[in-house]
Amino acid sequence: MNAAKPASGHPDNAPLAAPAAVSFGEAFRFWLRLGFISFGGPAGQIAIMHTELVERRRWISEKRFLHALNYCMLLPGPEAQQLATYIGWLMHRTWGGIVAGALFVLPSLFILIALSWIYVRFGDVPVVAGIFHGIKPAVTALVLHAAHRIGGRALKNGWMWSIAAAAFVAIFAFDVPFPVIIGAAALIGYLGSHLAPTVFSPGGGHEATQARLGPALIDDDTPTPAHARFSRGHLARLLVTGLGIWLAAMGVLVVAFGLDGALTRMAWFFSKAALLTFGGAYAVLPYVYQGAVEQHQWLTAPQMIDGLALGETTPGPLIMVVAFVGFVGGWGAEVLGPQAPFLGGVLAATIVTFFTFLPSFVFILAGGPLVEATHGRLGFTAPLSAVTAAVVGVILNLALFFGWHVLWPQGFNGRFDVLSAVIAGAAVVALFRYRIGVIPLLGACAALGLVVTLLR
Repeated sequence: MNAAKPASGHPDNAPLAAPAAVSFGEAFRFWLRLGFISFGGPAGQIAIMHTELVERRRWISEKRFLHALNYCMLLPGPEAQQLATYIGWLMHRTWGGIVAGALFVLPSLFILIALSWIYVRFGDVPVVAGIFHGIKPAVTALVLHAAHRIGGRALKNGWMWSIAAAAFVAIFAFDVPFPVIIGAAALIGYLGSHLAPTVFSPGGGHEATQARLGPALIDDDTPTPAHARFSRGHLARLLVTGLGIWLAAMGVLVVAFGLDGALTRMAWFFSKAALLTFGGAYAVLPYVYQGAVEQHQWLTAPQMIDGLALGETTPGPLIMVVAFVGFVGGWGAEVLGPQAPFLGGVLAATIVTFFTFLPSFVFILAGGPLVEATHGRLGFTAPLSAVTAAVVGVILNLALFFGWHVLWPQGFNGRFDVLSAVIAGAAVVALFRYRIGVIPLLGACAALGLVVTLLR
């Protein structure tokens, strides 16, 4: 389909007709392409979808796009992937949502498997080591910048600052588990919606242009399709189906590898992690670290930083770093035996990805209409506002943790890494002062680390 030009570019400002109906095949090709170009984190991915779907193709109107985005912001999980799932579901029912959401993730999974293999196979080669030596400090700066960016939106008053500070102290000084912090923040927000509603009122969301682009295929006044209307029976069927798929997959793992098998424990752990991703991938990374590094020891802290660097440089949701965690964990645990470390890593990465994203599909396909019915109610949004504030403190703790491992790789009793400190400082300036993009930043830092390593 040839996309119509925006209204502003139409000769004589003649009214535009709504786009023709979009076939499932055409939508499939678009979602596949989107999976390979979705760089830039959630903000960049949402901007790409807005440009393509609202402005260029006019498959959905500005108002309906933002309406869907608001729903996804209220759910745990990667909002950009959920937004793609939602729009695909709205256009082509359940299979449309499954295809849109899956194609948003699969290219990143394949790329990360390849990069993870290169990492574990050749990570000690000077060229690869030099590249990661430059990337690690940049990742520390990116996490710090994420805390600043989210804090700018979430910390609107003294109460929100207090919640963020309490969350930081709780995890930094007392090692309180991440789910406990999130649960306490949500309870504070719920109580606050009744005791101090103005404190917890949600602020503005993503900025959007108000220019009239012409009628869209799903326009402001387009009736909600029957499959997207709330129905208790439909909700129950989809919840049972989603739970059934999860139980069946978990049952296969238990039978094949046992309750204590590494793959079974990965599936259980990342199922829980998927329910805690309020505030984006940076928010759940401390929980993933606590479980994957400290509790299960699937990988080391430096490897976790390297995995986040790989996740930053590939398309798809940043939470896809879990595929790296799975690959490295499956490789090291030899889940398919010592003769097949690569296949074991691939299987672990695939299982981790499946269990991480399954809840997101269930939330959209089953809960989308329900969330729509409750959207705008303070009792529903206030807990999320408090959780987002707590997430700021948790991410700040993560930035300090990464900085410690990058600047003192052998611990405080070891040497201070001057090169890493210089790269981290330059990355902070580039992000905060010059607003450089993630990919150029990581590319420049990787090149610097490589050059210095080869010159030594």
